[in-house]
Amino acid sequence: MAEIARLCERDWPIYRDVRLASLADSPSAFGSRVAEERDRTDADWRARLAARTQFVARERGRSVGTVGSLIEEDGTVELVSMWVAPDARGTGVADLLIDAVVTDAQGRGCRRIALWVAVGNEPAERLYARHSFERTGRTQPIDDDDPARGVEFEMTRVDRP
Repeated sequence: MAEIARLCERDWPIYRDVRLASLADSPSAFGSRVAEERDRTDADWRARLAARTQFVARERGRSVGTVGSLIEEDGTVELVSMWVAPDARGTGVADLLIDAVVTDAQGRGCRRIALWVAVGNEPAERLYARHSFERTGRTQPIDDDDPARGVEFEMTRVDRP
């Protein structure tokens, strides 16, 4: 069973490695590209962790998934950078990562959690739907500079007090 840990700034090498693995494995699911991310400095990785909440799933000492969250100005938590390694998919790791973000958001008093899913990523949409996320009808391009990369749609979850 995977263990979920919250990363801090000193964990930037773990975050860098799992982020690069996610972009290499699933480039169409993210707005970033692995080549751009590889060029980040150590300070860039630390600063990124300082500006977000980032969780990692680990099994037998190996990172098998990650998810982050950002708090928007209106108090909405945005779930970002969700990824699970191919050999860990279908094992419950994704559920544990989503639960970590939801629990953290609730602990901060945030009631609305939003995320974006690439059109055509039905497994991700089903996963989020299991956790009470629903489509909002809003869409946006994945990459403004390269419209061929596709479109993503927003899903939200609102926890009632």
